[in-house]
Amino acid sequence: MAVPIAVLDCDLLLYGRGHRTLDRFKLEDVTDEYLVSTYGFPRQFICYLVDLLGATLSRPTQRSRAISPETQILAALGFYTSGSFQTRMGDAIGISQASMSRCVANVTEALVERASQFIHFPKDEATVQSLKEDFYGLAGMPGVLGVVDCTHVAIKAPNAEDLSYVNRKGLHSLNCLMVCDSRGVLLSAETHWPGSLADCAVLEQAALTSQFETELHKDGWLLGDSSFLLRTWLMTPLHIPETPAEYRYNMAHSATHNVIERTFRTIRARFRCLDGSKGTLQYSPEKSSHIILACCVLHNISLQHGLDVWSAPGTGHVEQSEEEYEQTESMDSEACRVRQELLLTHFS
Repeated sequence: MAVPIAVLDCDLLLYGRGHRTLDRFKLEDVTDEYLVSTYGFPRQFICYLVDLLGATLSRPTQRSRAISPETQILAALGFYTSGSFQTRMGDAIGISQASMSRCVANVTEALVERASQFIHFPKDEATVQSLKEDFYGLAGMPGVLGVVDCTHVAIKAPNAEDLSYVNRKGLHSLNCLMVCDSRGVLLSAETHWPGSLADCAVLEQAALTSQFETELHKDGWLLGDSSFLLRTWLMTPLHIPETPAEYRYNMAHSATHNVIERTFRTIRARFRCLDGSKGTLQYSPEKSSHIILACCVLHNISLQHGLDVWSAPGTGHVEQSEEEYEQTESMDSEACRVRQELLLTHFS
């Protein structure tokens, strides 16, 4: 299917001279099954990305689109879903591995530019109410606006050795703070935090905290596990449940919070560049953070296109949170009052 070509300079391929477009691959020439097996997504989804990103990917020059947006997107999807710049991947679309790398960089930045378009909390009252009802339907936990957790993604050691990226396992990583809804749609994703930071420290500094404490959601809360401290807008499990109501609360909390753990597994299964099976992300922390965020954007777009969040197979290379859950109970009396009222009203 691939046509052998001479390997050209990647800048020439991407930005070109003259007005030729050096397309090596046509979507209409292959089956949907081939696209899914090789690039992870069906034709309709890829065509949507071409429409969404085409103008941006053609932006570097007025003279040429030497590698078309379509081919750049296929190259990036091939990397995101396989985790490597395999020679056969470049051969399939007729470009070198160096050009593959440049295509991934271009598509990644184009997706990151659109992150706020696809990853955000709902703002209209009807959608917020629907969000709460969907969560309530899972395990009877009321008022939930999202579930929050952190996950580590392994990266190569920065050139200037920086211990801030070394996590508790002694590996270099980024600690990524994410929130999702009951379907696994991401509502917030902060992918840039150094791996040495504990989950509670990440949340303390995160834009998410500022958003909840200063802007919204006075009538609901997020659910977080024991690696976080209880807040008025963040309900955590009780460390030592004693009454039947407290046990019911913890069970409902755990069943609801499990959604984000399943979401993490699905993202890693779909985007193998994040799952560790091909090694660490071979980029700087900043570029690695952008690749993770780009995959988060694609995850949400895939849900919009009906690609079921739970349909992807599992993977054995999952980096979970580094926390050991040694936190003490929050001393925030107002947060304790909110949780106690929740216990009495809904679980007693």
